[in-house]
Amino acid sequence: VQLQASGGGLVQVGESLKLSCNISGFTFDDYAIGWFRQAPGKEREFVAVRRWSNSNPYYADSVKGRFTLFRDNAKNTVYLQMNSLKPEDTAVYYCAVDAPPLTILSGLYNPRNYDYWGQGTQVTVSS
Repeated sequence: VQLQASGGGLVQVGESLKLSCNISGFTFDDYAIGWFRQAPGKEREFVAVRRWSNSNPYYADSVKGRFTLFRDNAKNTVYLQMNSLKPEDTAVYYCAVDAPPLTILSGLYNPRNYDYWGQGTQVTVSS
């Protein structure tokens, strides 16, 4: 199982970035894909999640209305569109997969419940 995250970079306040997470190496009927981030000196925090078979993503309050998680089934890729970026969004962003047996939704906010992780991509928002 491999998750390849990409798309990070340095942007100005208010600008946008789109992160990608390509998933390969398994064919589960259903799984959850989550995005987390970790700033220096802080714990890894939940950003967004959705089940592959469910059309409803869930977001952290801090990014709701600015970030959108969506997928391209043909490419086995999940994206995190980040708009109106703020300096507090600066962090290393990780994608992760929760494989079957699936964790209940409330557990998907906890990074410890994920089975596979990408390598992370740095997002820096400069003021």
